Amino acid sequence: MKLSSIPQLYRNMNRWTDILKVLSKYGLADWINQLNLDFAKGVLKAHDGELLAKYSREARIRMALAELGPTFIKLGQILSTRADVVGVALANELKKLQADVPADSPESVRKVVELELCQPIEELFSEFDDVAFASASIGQVHKARMFTGESVVVKVQHIDIESKVNEDLEILAGIASLAERIPEFANYRPTATVGEFQRALRRELDYGREERNLLQFASQFEKNNTVHIPIVYSELCTSRILTMEYVDGIKLSETEKLIESGIDLAEVARRGAELYVKMIFNSGFYHADPHPGNILVLPGDVIGLLDFGMVGRIDERLREEIEDLMVGITSGDADLLTSVLMRIGSMPADFNENELRRDVGDFISDYSNQSLEDLNFTDVINDMFEIIRRYSIMLPPQVAMLLKTMVMLDGTSRELCPDFSLVELFKNYRSKIILRRLSPARRMKKLWKMYGEVERLVEILPRRLTDILEQVRTGKFDIHLDHRRLGPSVNRMVMGMMTSALFLGSSLLLSRNVPPVIFQEEFVLGMKDVSILGITGSLVSIGLGFRLMFAINKSGNLDKPD
Repeated sequence: MKLSSIPQLYRNMNRWTDILKVLSKYGLADWINQLNLDFAKGVLKAHDGELLAKYSREARIRMALAELGPTFIKLGQILSTRADVVGVALANELKKLQADVPADSPESVRKVVELELCQPIEELFSEFDDVAFASASIGQVHKARMFTGESVVVKVQHIDIESKVNEDLEILAGIASLAERIPEFANYRPTATVGEFQRALRRELDYGREERNLLQFASQFEKNNTVHIPIVYSELCTSRILTMEYVDGIKLSETEKLIESGIDLAEVARRGAELYVKMIFNSGFYHADPHPGNILVLPGDVIGLLDFGMVGRIDERLREEIEDLMVGITSGDADLLTSVLMRIGSMPADFNENELRRDVGDFISDYSNQSLEDLNFTDVINDMFEIIRRYSIMLPPQVAMLLKTMVMLDGTSRELCPDFSLVELFKNYRSKIILRRLSPARRMKKLWKMYGEVERLVEILPRRLTDILEQVRTGKFDIHLDHRRLGPSVNRMVMGMMTSALFLGSSLLLSRNVPPVIFQEEFVLGMKDVSILGITGSLVSIGLGFRLMFAINKSGNLDKPD
């Protein structure tokens, strides 16, 4: 740990202690379970009194995060979208995480609202329900009514949530830096994962960002009568307060109510999936949390969307890569799928392309014989995540979020209509992808972009070449080489040279009987007048030589090629 980490470690000592207690408890339960120590399994218990040892390792991780509080619950929820990092089993377990956070007192809520909006609540709303009807990890939701008669919901951040989250984020950064040094956790990329989580959570703490998302979606669907986006009241919004229209509809999770209302579930599933496909592949800006509680069906079979705290954005280049990924899966093209994974992912140093192509080919062949009706998109993506994780391929966060959104969309659609096939929808959409790529407008846009890049290159190339030639002429041209994994080899070479020099010097001292000496009379094997410095140096050099041989042999590079 760096010295610069000591102040924050001391500052957050109490929280560190709580976290270490919880982690040690669940870690010890995992250790007891692995060693099958029956006599010790009844010692450690969860909050509800259940024995920890009876749960799976993934379940214990989920329970530990839940016990650590809102920040760690959010971490688990974000990790549930990164099956490529934590694995499918743990990602599925972390999807069960729900923040059970008690609501703040009515007095506290009123104080926050009035402080943020700079007016008494009685002057802001004609009605305001002090009791929250929902409370999550970041904030809670209250019903209210405007003086003009509109029903609204007011999202209010919890008291001191920002300082609590920042404290936990500091601690998580410290834990990640320590975990990075443990080989068992290195594959989880703790530092990069925590960095991604910090950015996501700090964005979620800013309700102003969600307000802007709502306005952007409202503009995007302004002329679409089949989709309803809640109206946002910007004059009653701050970074800690969000006021928007109360949308009254039937949630997709309320299947019985939908059936009673005579709604065609198969049609709703199809229209909802098509809506998301258009958001993703047409605009590159999409609602990234399509679970059944966030989608409503309004009168006239209009689809309403809620909760815009988590949205996804992908640029045109990445969108084309995702299109190729979907085409590779739906058409059974293993070469295309492998090429896309290599283009969008970061490959490890020991990456084996031939093995990846073979595994992707096996993956495609496993699903190629299934009919589209029987093909489960979630299973397909989960199996692909397993391949990605096996080869330690690092996907961009945007791609991981998009694939997670598609998996969630597939699950939501199948809840409404078990026969629904997202793969079939993508296959039907494939022709539109091809036509859009071949369209003259897109070609002209690409050519114009290429022309701009070539123009910039032509502008800077002569100047850069002139600079290089001038550096060569004046003898200032340098070539910098970035060596990798040479540190241990150089250290061993230096240690070997020092050991050899010490042994040779000690041998000279012994051969010349350099004082101070021992055994002035003849000792074992005719030894006499033995140099103390010489014998000491010889023994030390022999010890260093054996240590060097042991270190090389342990690394596996003593007599094996790299």
